Amino acid sequence: MKREILIKFGKKVREERIKQGLSQEQLATRAGVHRTYVGMIERAEKNITIENIEKIARALKIPLDKLMNLN
Repeated sequence: MKREILIKFGKKVREERIKQGLSQEQLATRAGVHRTYVGMIERAEKNITIENIEKIARALKIPLDKLMNLN
């Protein structure tokens, strides 16, 4: 169950990033995180904190609730 939500979240981040034409490195720079961290999130290898979810949402310029809508 826990892994499933990480997979869904990672797919959502990747989808939004690609929609905006950003590389993982560009998103990482905007969010203030390491570039490998973005890849790990997208591959569901990291259990991301709420603080970093907020950083990613701001970097993607989308509301936090939109990023968290994983349906």
